[in-house]
Amino acid sequence: MFPLIAENLVVEFKGQRILGPIGLKLVKGDIAVILGPNGSGKTTLLKSLHGIIKIKNGGVSWSCPKSESMAKQMFVFQNPVMLRRSVFENLTYPLTLCKTPKAEINRLADEWLSKISLKEVIHVAATRLSGGEKQKLALARALITKPEMLFLDEPTASLDGKTTLEIEKLLQNSAENGTTIMMSTHDIGQAKRLAKNILFLNKGKLESTQPAQTFFREPISNNARKFIAGEIVE
Repeated sequence: MFPLIAENLVVEFKGQRILGPIGLKLVKGDIAVILGPNGSGKTTLLKSLHGIIKIKNGGVSWSCPKSESMAKQMFVFQNPVMLRRSVFENLTYPLTLCKTPKAEINRLADEWLSKISLKEVIHVAATRLSGGEKQKLALARALITKPEMLFLDEPTASLDGKTTLEIEKLLQNSAENGTTIMMSTHDIGQAKRLAKNILFLNKGKLESTQPAQTFFREPISNNARKFIAGEIVE
């Protein structure tokens, strides 16, 4: 089953094409990692698939009905937005919107606060957390409703190694439980640890889509080969 299919997707800005045309299919439970040099269009692709950025041509289809698609997908930004509320209220906000019973909200909150090691700051204002703590909270808030699709834009940029590994473990567990994940990263090591498939993007063009092991062994794109080797991609 393909939870998301994009066909001939094109994004323009002030009359200039900045992305596309792009076609792709994501497999349920997949972790698809977008790699590419700065300015290649990684964030634009994620936002256009999620619906944050308007698509000029082409389309995105979901396995669930259109009326439910937005409720079944989540997006975590590189700099996560925290509500001016407590850690508990930030975490459970999506559940409150879904009118989840209070007992279930408390149960899920306890489970997820344990997973992200924030039980001791449950009543602290989320805006006072460290960068790593905010990212873990934002990720837990996105996953607490068991979304079908999760988009992540550089989820561990500027975080320390311990926090990065904690977040990667959450992502791996979520994928194993059926959430399809599409994320961008600048970290090739992270892509090797997490990705099932690699999408290599350059100048708004999707130059290759390959299984991760094949991509790192035999990239079909010459620019991808340069990127992996640490060379400048023009």
